Amino acid sequence: MYSPEVGNRIDELDTPSMIVDLDLVEANIKKLMDKLLPTELDIRPHLKTTKSAILARKMATAGAKGGCVAKVSEAEVIAAAGFDDLLITCEIIGEAKVKRLVELFRKHRKIRIVVDSEVGATAINEALENAGIKDPIMVLIDLDVGLHRTGVQPGDSAVALARHIDGLKHLKLIGVQGYEGHLQHVHDREDRKTQCLQSMKILTGTADTLRNAGFNIEVVTTGGTGTAEFCATVPGVTELQPGSFIFMDTDYQRAVGSFYSYSLTILSTVLSKQGPRSVTIDSGLKSLTTDSGLAECKDSRYSYGVLGDEHGSLSWEDGTPPLSVGDRVEMVPSHIDPTVNLHDFYYAHRGGVIEEIWPVDSRGKVQ
Repeated sequence: MYSPEVGNRIDELDTPSMIVDLDLVEANIKKLMDKLLPTELDIRPHLKTTKSAILARKMATAGAKGGCVAKVSEAEVIAAAGFDDLLITCEIIGEAKVKRLVELFRKHRKIRIVVDSEVGATAINEALENAGIKDPIMVLIDLDVGLHRTGVQPGDSAVALARHIDGLKHLKLIGVQGYEGHLQHVHDREDRKTQCLQSMKILTGTADTLRNAGFNIEVVTTGGTGTAEFCATVPGVTELQPGSFIFMDTDYQRAVGSFYSYSLTILSTVLSKQGPRSVTIDSGLKSLTTDSGLAECKDSRYSYGVLGDEHGSLSWEDGTPPLSVGDRVEMVPSHIDPTVNLHDFYYAHRGGVIEEIWPVDSRGKVQ
């Protein structure tokens, strides 16, 4: 059975393979921590990007406090791998999902969740009651700060939900979450900053409203790779949730610039020559996602096109050195999170030699 090992060179890998440059990924983590740790805010990286308990621990060693995941199934796997200080950032709705949450919380009491409805909060409370679990689960109110995806509306609706949670003995309200996801890829920096600060005003203002109504709001969590630096300047914010910074992708770098490096690429092989300036490579839709546009070749002289599930194309202008059958190329994802979800392992190398192999622990965990 095919089984690459530590000590192999990356040019020995079969392709497509997801490779990580350790020097660059370590530099990205250090850059984020150097920028944000002096703010004395908690950094809780979003692990929906890496889907990896190993990388969660690496970031915790560098100064992060816990992590975020999107789904209960992600939390199950990451917690089972030994990293359980997790905030589940999506609402947990439906009998099957609530049952899984209860069993997860039975084993891992650090788990935190968000709610944006009385229906959701009540169902979780009843399930914990029926399971005989006495410890309350820590809950944050998810607030809509402009994305209009999930979250209760600020003002009276948020207060009403807080009062409802306060009456449920198995839920303990500890804070609010507001994710300005609609702003992460706004290209104009000043526009992104201005709109972010408007969202933060909604978030921190609602936190103050809840405190004035008698609720103990300790955690105000927010931010992504494109906005965390702005969120960190706002009094009242306590926690930041950047994720994509660790690897980056072309969509993010077009928006926020090259402060963070491309540390992850998809190693691919030229399969076929299709003309004087065109070849086919073995990375198509099952290796690289296209929801945020096309991936790009690390060598910008070559332009990528999709040819199906298993195939892509690279073409170039006259005068560019031609690619030949058997050549290797590295592709930079356009959207890192769903691209990672297509692969089983990271092959982490330094100078072309594999030093570590990390499983994508929560690959496919979308429930």
